Amino acid sequence: MRLPTALLLAASLLLTGPGASAQIGLPSVRLPDPTQTLPPLPSIGAEPLATVDDMLAGLRLDRIATLLRQNPDRVELDERGEPAVRAVLIASGIDDAMVSRAAGEGFALLHREHIEGLGLDLARFRVPDGRSLGRARKQLAKLLPDAEVDVDNLYFASGGNAAAGHAPLSAALAATSGAGTAALGLIDGGVAAHPSVAGRVEQRGFATGAPAPSRHGTAVASLLIGEGSVRGSAPGARLLAADVYGVDPVGGSASAIARALGWLVQNGVAVTTISLVGPDNKLLAIAVTRAQQRGMLIVAAVGNDGPAAPPAYPASYRGVFAVTGVDTKGRALPEAGRALHVDFAAPGEAVLAATGVAGTDRMRGTSFAAPLVAGRLARRYPAPAVDRIGPAIAGLVLEARDIGKRGRDKIYGHGLICGTCGR
Repeated sequence: MRLPTALLLAASLLLTGPGASAQIGLPSVRLPDPTQTLPPLPSIGAEPLATVDDMLAGLRLDRIATLLRQNPDRVELDERGEPAVRAVLIASGIDDAMVSRAAGEGFALLHREHIEGLGLDLARFRVPDGRSLGRARKQLAKLLPDAEVDVDNLYFASGGNAAAGHAPLSAALAATSGAGTAALGLIDGGVAAHPSVAGRVEQRGFATGAPAPSRHGTAVASLLIGEGSVRGSAPGARLLAADVYGVDPVGGSASAIARALGWLVQNGVAVTTISLVGPDNKLLAIAVTRAQQRGMLIVAAVGNDGPAAPPAYPASYRGVFAVTGVDTKGRALPEAGRALHVDFAAPGEAVLAATGVAGTDRMRGTSFAAPLVAGRLARRYPAPAVDRIGPAIAGLVLEARDIGKRGRDKIYGHGLICGTCGR
């Protein structure tokens, strides 16, 4: 039954306060080149499931191979076969003695920074020549057992349209006019000044050349706050947009996303959409946890690598709202991932979105489902307040229309949100 489930969720959430050491328990929710997002899959529904899984796995490998081929001096694979910034390791919980110890073993310090909003200190180290990322990560982690050490993984857009990438557009950036606060945040590419979002988007860059307007970022933003020709799920709202791509081939990194989360927390954002996918990463996990502990709710797409692909992050982190996409008949997109949990579904096929200063298009992918859920959530949760998380989630669960198996299920979660949005 839906009501008892919602009340139990609310009760459990209210037990978790800002000082908690674990992530908030919510209900169990890349790169600057359009060739690095999944291509259109208009006929995928007609293919046998095994064929679809094979096709999606091949597309994912091709995407990674293309990235490596185009940027051999900037990108390499970690020991899991996941792309990351070449020859760089990131560590948190570092002090001066640790930096000296690392230097003595050939790990040169590149940079130290403090991420305001998250209270997170980071150090970037250069991997010694001749060592792979995987080998170097294990060595540095053993050398610094009290630190959290990882590579700087890269994250891809989870939209299925090849043209919906983060390649910068020759277009004006959306901007704000007048005063006001923003309940909604976005971590993606930059947002173009389409009339549906005009005057209500404040942007900041976290990569080389950012903020720079992109098709993907513009589309997701319009599905959050658009009004007029493109109507989002929170029409007329204001938005803080963090561009983690710019014109950088290693944009969309875990460290860029962490810095973006810090900025959004500092500015009081209550609900943040991340329609990006990639591997588990210690830095990203810590950043997500600290944002949640400060009252932020994060909504993320489950990706488009198919149900047989590895779990997508950040959607798979505990407490993140994982969102899948459905087609025009209310069926899960065959290319949709599953994450480690799925919380809600929303339209993900033929979704009308802005794509530039004047353009619109019908988009496909879980990228475009996530903002529809986030906008509806923000209407119930307009400001960070841990004691209001439970009622907001309970309301959203009750709003969801049950599809698939009766009650919550592994494919659609609690059900469909904003079923007529984007049509």
